Amino acid sequence: MDTGLQGRVALVTGANHGIGAAVAKGLAAEGAKLFLTYLRVRPQDTGWGEDVARGLSESAEALYAAMRAKSADHVVKSIRDAGGSAEAWETDLADPANIPLLFDRAESAFGAVDVLVNNAAHCEYPSRVLEANAASMDRHFAVNTRAVALMIQEYGRRHIERAARWGRIINVSTDAADAFGGSVWYGASKYAMESISRVAAKELGPYGVTVNVVSPGPVQTGGYGAEAVERESAACPMGRIGQPQDIADAVVLVASEQARWITGQLVYVGGGSRM
Repeated sequence: MDTGLQGRVALVTGANHGIGAAVAKGLAAEGAKLFLTYLRVRPQDTGWGEDVARGLSESAEALYAAMRAKSADHVVKSIRDAGGSAEAWETDLADPANIPLLFDRAESAFGAVDVLVNNAAHCEYPSRVLEANAASMDRHFAVNTRAVALMIQEYGRRHIERAARWGRIINVSTDAADAFGGSVWYGASKYAMESISRVAAKELGPYGVTVNVVSPGPVQTGGYGAEAVERESAACPMGRIGQPQDIADAVVLVASEQARWITGQLVYVGGGSRM
C-alpha cells in the first residue's frame, strides 16, 4: 500500500503527547514533513482531580498532567532521529489571530500544507448542564469548535489561491460527542465540529480536498488508572482499551491516496465500543 504521503506537508495540532504525537509520527513514517503545534497545559487549568466517578487514580492524573505539560520537542526529535522532517511551534489556538501565523510558519518551514489534522482540544472535568459555567463553555468552544472552523477556513483559502487539487483534512472528535456525561461542553463542542466537518467536505470537495472525522473510543493517553482500564476493556468487544497508535493508524489511512473517494464521513475507532 502506497499512501501517497511521501513529501506531503502535514500540520498536526495538539501534537505534544498522546494521539497528536502518535499521528505526527505515523504521518512522518509515510514520508510526510511535519509541522506540529501544541499548548502546554498546567494541571491547575482543569478539574481532572474532581472527577472521582471516572475512575482516575492519583498516579494516572499525575502522569496525564505531566504529559500535557510537555513541549513537542521530544516528538520532533523522534521524527528526526528516524530520518524524517519536523518542526514545532507552541501557540494558543483559542486566539484566532494565531491561526494564519501558524500556517505562515508551516509554509516557511516546508511549503504549503497538504494534510491538516485538527487534534488539539480543551477539556475540563466535570462540566454539567445543571452547573453551567459560561466561561468554561466558551473555553471549550473556542478551541474545539471555533479554532477547527478557522483552521479549515485558512487551509481552504490558501489551497484555492494556489490552485491545488489534492488535500486532506482530518478532525479528531470523540465517540461520546452526542452525549458526553460529565463533560458536556467537551462533547457538545466536538459534536458541533462534526457538523462543520460535513459542510466543509461539501464546500472543499470541488477543490480536491477530503474532510473526514476520526472519532476515538477510550484511549490510554495517560489519564486512565488501572480500574478505568479494566472497566473500559471489559466493555469493549475487542477486549482492550485503545492506544494512541490505533488512532494514528486510522488517521494515516484516511489521509492516504486510497481514501480519495471518502469524504464527509465519521469513522469510529474504538474496537467496537460504539457501532
